Amino acid sequence: METTSRAVAQTPAAEGGEQSPSARSAVDGYLRAPFPWYGLDEAFTGPRWLMQVGTAADGAVAHGSIGHGDEPSVRNEHVAGDEKDATEKFAVVVTVAANPVRRSPDGTGTLEATSVSSAAWLAGVGLLSFTWPGQMDHSLRDDWLDQQTETAWVLADDLDGEDWSTLSLPVDGVPTPFHYRESEFGWVLAGSTEQGVHLGAYGRGMSAYGLAFAAVKDIAAYA
Repeated sequence: METTSRAVAQTPAAEGGEQSPSARSAVDGYLRAPFPWYGLDEAFTGPRWLMQVGTAADGAVAHGSIGHGDEPSVRNEHVAGDEKDATEKFAVVVTVAANPVRRSPDGTGTLEATSVSSAAWLAGVGLLSFTWPGQMDHSLRDDWLDQQTETAWVLADDLDGEDWSTLSLPVDGVPTPFHYRESEFGWVLAGSTEQGVHLGAYGRGMSAYGLAFAAVKDIAAYA
């Protein structure tokens, strides 16, 4: 899936409680999407924040992420086995438009269809962006990240493989099957909805087993 991601930083409200221009700009990409955004349902009462949107080669919004809980930082002190002791507790929900194969804007080729694997790959790479084994030298991180990104793609392309299990979680109140896997760095899951989007999610310090997803009623409220 050929997309271009754009980081969206959380921006404080301007004085008087109104959104600052940068905050309004940050949410614009989400507002342009022709599909519904998903996040955790109302049972989650912690902080929520916008992360990034991605656009396809034709400029259409293709995917985006909404964070819940602590805003994660690169966890360079991580060592295997300390998941229960994680100080950052977060879950990120990735919404991916369910698009078929279609012609490119210039008419010279085609754009790939999106699938559950697309959501799984985006979620896997998202988790990697906040991961850095503590025993690794700083200069080697790029090589490690390239290797792990390729691994995430291979795993996402084989959702029926032994590295994945199945997990049923509510989506808009309806039990929905997800592909699920854990690692020493966190967890990743992916599935589809009845609303024309695929969902990916990743997190650390928050159990995936108690999560439920729901369409966002007002995405502008997240800015």
